[in-house]
This record gives sequence, structure tokens and C-alpha cells, in this order.
Amino acid sequence: MLDLMVEDVTNGIADHDDRGVLSRYCLLEKLGEGTYGKVYKAKHNETGRHYALKEIPIQYEDEGVPSTAIREVSLLKECDHPNVIRLHEVLSVPSALYLVFESLDMDLRMYLKNPSLGGFRDPGWLRSGAYQCVSGIDFCHGKRILHRDLKPQNVLIDVKNSRLKLADFGLARAFSVPLRAYTHEVVTLWYRAPEILLGMSKYATPVDVWSLGCIVAEMATAKALFPGDSEIDTLFRIFRVLGTPTDEVWPGVSSLRDFKLEFPKWRDTELAEVAADAPTLGVEGIDLLKNCFRYNPALRLSARRLLQAPFFTNAEGPLPGIDGPDLR
Repeated sequence: MLDLMVEDVTNGIADHDDRGVLSRYCLLEKLGEGTYGKVYKAKHNETGRHYALKEIPIQYEDEGVPSTAIREVSLLKECDHPNVIRLHEVLSVPSALYLVFESLDMDLRMYLKNPSLGGFRDPGWLRSGAYQCVSGIDFCHGKRILHRDLKPQNVLIDVKNSRLKLADFGLARAFSVPLRAYTHEVVTLWYRAPEILLGMSKYATPVDVWSLGCIVAEMATAKALFPGDSEIDTLFRIFRVLGTPTDEVWPGVSSLRDFKLEFPKWRDTELAEVAADAPTLGVEGIDLLKNCFRYNPALRLSARRLLQAPFFTNAEGPLPGIDGPDLR
């Protein structure tokens, strides 16, 4: 299967020389390093175009390419959308796999941390950024792909063209109906849906929608909404804002593995603090977040329905970075 995905460029190249295999690229700098490997900024030697190269080490030849890499490649081959990162090519050597992606300026976390860039203070830019994130995940869900690791670090920005793209599909997977049991060790803690935090193993697209809500809130306020330092701390931060869930609001919640009847009972704040911190959201933006943050996953709006939310459809004029006519 992998032979059909990758291009063998190992002829005449020493296995230990990872730079040698990329004779057509010049590595410029290391952009980051994560669980599954390193990411470099690189320039194509013939065209001069810049790309991002994700290096995934192969620890032992007899073990082959990591399943996460095979999964990421196979899923990205299904994704051709303006708000999803484009996989340019895949290079393979015995010691590593290189995924070559289009290069963007920075990730959303870096953008929000740089005050000189202006953030999303402009209402049209906020609506556009949120819309593009929702549009990208709607496309993925339409392809039966769960991202499972949505966070600002995995949203890339082309500042000049006002374009946002979802990236890093290393934890993504295809989902099936009926739902299968998945691992709950997904999604960075601050953006993790409560059903995962409470131990539910059969989850689906609503976990991505929850993460989207966290991202949009962070775009609007420039700070994380639920920055917990542990699973229980994250849960309690959610409860303090949205109220402690009950079986009336979320049928069956008290039966989830990690739910405790002794949890403190907080009331729903109706996102009052977010509304105060981000006036650009307005009533329609707060309503969008409430639909992302419905406790019952079955009632959480799908990405497709979120695209029709008044926050987007009532926008005044075209939104930056979105092709075609305005959304009204």
C-alpha cells in the first residue's frame, strides 16, 4: 500500500544522510518538533518555492513506516480544499519519511501572540477566520475524516491572502457508522471535548466541533478559554463557564466512566466573560459558540450547519480570504 503512496528517491543516497535524500530541496530552518518528528522550512532548488517538510523517523527498518504516517498520507490524499493544507509530495528513504507540504507564514498561535499583527480585532476578519476553520472541518467530515487534534498550532495562516488552513493530520482517522471505540488520548487538553475528558470512547465529529468553538473563542479574545493543567482542571474550567452537566441536559452523562456525582455544581454563565472580552463576537458570535459547546454531542451542531449560522450569513459584505460572492 505504501509503495503506491511514496516516491523512492534513495538511489545513490546514504541512509544516514537525511539531507542528501532531499537533493531537490534546501533545508532553511527547523520550524518545530513534535511527537511524530521534525518540521523544516525548505526551498525547492529548481523552482525556488518554499515548502514545509515533515520528517517522520523510521526507527527500525523491519517495522516499516509508522501507521500514523500512513494514515496521514492516505487521508490527505483525499483532501483538496482551500482551507486544508495541501500535501505536495511524499519522499521516502529507509531512515525516514518526508511529507512535503505547501508553506504558510505561521500558525494561529504565533499569530495571536504577535500584537503587531493586529489579531482578529476587525469583525470581518474574525468572521472570515472562523468561517474558514469551520469550512475546512466540514470538508473533512464530508470525507468521513475526524481531525481529532484541532488547536491553534494546527491552523496555519497565509497573512497576505487572509487564508487559514487546517494542518497536522497525524492523529486524524477515518470514521465509520456505526461508531467504533477510539482512544480518548486525543486532542490537546485545552481543546478536548468533555465527552472525551469524561471517558467516552465512542465519539465522532462533535469532538472536532467542540475544538472549533475553543479556537474561535481564542481568536476573539486572544487567550485560551479552558487552559487546564490536567484533565480534571480542564473539566472544572469548562463547568465553571458552561455549568456542571446533568442527565437532564446531557442524558447519560452521570454514567460516563469519569463522571463523579460529587463534582461541584456550577451554573451556566452564558459565556458572559467571553462576550465582555470580545465585543466583536456580538450576540451572533456568542450564539455560534453556544452551538459548538452543547454538552450533549448529539445536539452539538455539525460543521455544515454552523456554516449557515447568522454570524456568517449576516456578515456585511465579502469576508477577506474567502473566494466568490459574500455569504449572504
